[in-house]
Amino acid sequence: MKKAIYPGSFDPLTNGHLDLIRRASKLVDKLYVVVADNVNKKTVFTVEERINMIKLVTKDIQNLEILHTNKLVVEVSRDLNISIMIRGLRNLLDYVSEYQLASFNKNLNPDIETLIMFPSKDMHYISSSAIKELIYHDADISPYVPHELVDVIRNKYSKIVK
Repeated sequence: MKKAIYPGSFDPLTNGHLDLIRRASKLVDKLYVVVADNVNKKTVFTVEERINMIKLVTKDIQNLEILHTNKLVVEVSRDLNISIMIRGLRNLLDYVSEYQLASFNKNLNPDIETLIMFPSKDMHYISSSAIKELIYHDADISPYVPHELVDVIRNKYSKIVK
């Protein structure tokens, strides 16, 4: 069975994340979406809220499992006997951090291979910080996040950014 792991903070889940989840799920028998704690990011949504958002918009994907970890993702990969890690690459700035992360992960677990996926053409500029900025300026976020999550995301961020 070919398994892969797609980690992220998913705070919030965007159409870019969902695009990668859908496409990656077609490449493997089992895809683990891992909501990972990141010491460099201050999250807005709780772990449970992020997991529930992912579950809500991916319920049609049969080979998907959603997990949370506060461990290194490479350790989770080893624990689950996964050798493929999916990462998204939107731009050159992402390249530097993703290259460094892939190198660290390979050093920690020589069996892990990082598979870089580019976003679909209309998704390369979507980011959580851009969503926050749009909400701050009362702009429409519906083109950038799953429609089922628009109100949830807007309401949560509105309490923080105003």
